[in-house]
Amino acid sequence: MKRYEITDEPLSLDDVARRVGSPNCGAIVTFAGVVRGETVTAAGPRGTDFLNYEAYSEMAEKMLARIGAEIRERWPKVEAVSILHRTGRLEIGEPSVVIAVATPHRGDGAFDACSYAIERLKAIVPIWKQENWSDGAVWIEGPRAPDQIAFIGEQ
Repeated sequence: MKRYEITDEPLSLDDVARRVGSPNCGAIVTFAGVVRGETVTAAGPRGTDFLNYEAYSEMAEKMLARIGAEIRERWPKVEAVSILHRTGRLEIGEPSVVIAVATPHRGDGAFDACSYAIERLKAIVPIWKQENWSDGAVWIEGPRAPDQIAFIGEQ
């Protein structure tokens, strides 16, 4: 079972947690990023109808694995990481990304590592999101500029 995956299939927190579970780990922290029904723009809030995600899958999976390696270097007690991101059309309430981090104990960095994973994903992984509204659509996000990316060891 892959730990880092771009897929067009629905995502599950139970599935991502199974990918990191082991007899040595008493803590599994999960995170789900879910499609919101409202987007805040410079002009104010807008009702979102649905999202479309696209990714450069081969590179994106390599970058997800890189994030996993960064986490294991930064938090040595982390035993396993899994990050899954969905592509295609997603409706309001559906998970677009799920992350799981497993550690021997809850205080071994799993919460911080999970938070780090989503921030790094948004910074470096080639995934693009199309916001769709009743009166139009716009492509947004994707990797941030290099000067906005904090690498391991930086604060």
